[in-house]
Amino acid sequence: MPKIISIYSGCGGLDLGFKKAGFETILATDNWEIACKTLTSNKLSKNVICDDIREINFKPYKKEKIDCLIGGPPCPPYSQTRHYLTQKNNGLKDEKSGFTLTEYFRVLEETNPKVFLFENVDGFLHKLHFEELKFLEETSKMLGYDITYKVVNCANYGIPQTRKRFICVGWKSKLNAFIFPKETHKELKLISKDKTNKHKPWVTAGDVLNDIDIDLPEDKNQRAGSKDKDLLPLIPPGDNYLFFTEKKGHPNPLFKWKSRYWTFLLKLSPNRPSWTIQASFSNNQGPFHWKNRFLRINELKRIQTFDDNFKLNGSFQEQWRQIGNAVPPKLAYIFAKEIIKQYFTK
Repeated sequence: MPKIISIYSGCGGLDLGFKKAGFETILATDNWEIACKTLTSNKLSKNVICDDIREINFKPYKKEKIDCLIGGPPCPPYSQTRHYLTQKNNGLKDEKSGFTLTEYFRVLEETNPKVFLFENVDGFLHKLHFEELKFLEETSKMLGYDITYKVVNCANYGIPQTRKRFICVGWKSKLNAFIFPKETHKELKLISKDKTNKHKPWVTAGDVLNDIDIDLPEDKNQRAGSKDKDLLPLIPPGDNYLFFTEKKGHPNPLFKWKSRYWTFLLKLSPNRPSWTIQASFSNNQGPFHWKNRFLRINELKRIQTFDDNFKLNGSFQEQWRQIGNAVPPKLAYIFAKEIIKQYFTK
């Protein structure tokens, strides 16, 4: 059974997928106590260390002959929303988490695995992050790894969420190049143009949520849509605040075109995948359920492909944050199976 070390583990989305694929996590690390408790509750790792990664010495684990390193440094320095916050630094210059990229490669050097998987938001490939991408490429080469990377859409792998993620896989230079797993799903309108007929339609939010029967009253002090809660029911499923703009043909426009974040009053459609589940719970930023309410934790787990019985520690907001920050376990499983197939199957 190939052994892995997981860093920036969060609640263990990557770990769960790799475990299901046949890997054994020797060590998982995070600096958030709630997330570490979730890792322990679900028995995702032999050992869990809850500490600042800069304080952890990984050299003793080299004797374990680690096969793979997995992890995704915190994504805020590379997120698209950060690009608009001119008062905050991006990437390596980010005051709070800029160091996490260099620490990833410090751990890679100390553990010396055969393969590594690095995950982040699609904004990592934004032109603003040329320095960070160059660092990734040059440091990988210096440590003896060849790499391949691209942005993948989770929906194209059967996940009910159009969540785009930067995935980089590195391997010891003497090994064969990693081949990305083939996409299995497509948007329905594209399948009719695909004469090979090798793809299934995207899995929709309705496909995974329609059997969940929840009809709980909303908290009167915390309504979906916040001060615009009366507008939310008027928005068709699959639309957002832009429904109330002149460009969309509304007779009484309430908002200017692209004057808010895309997620403002965003409502799921049962006929398409969810948009990206954010890590921060918000009263007015969606996606909201098409029944004009907040999503429930078990619905978030379905959209992110966690098992229904996956245990989450913490308050409602803390559980939401853990799920929103996670890599969908199904996506992790698909990549983990390919890594086993390409590097650990004789």
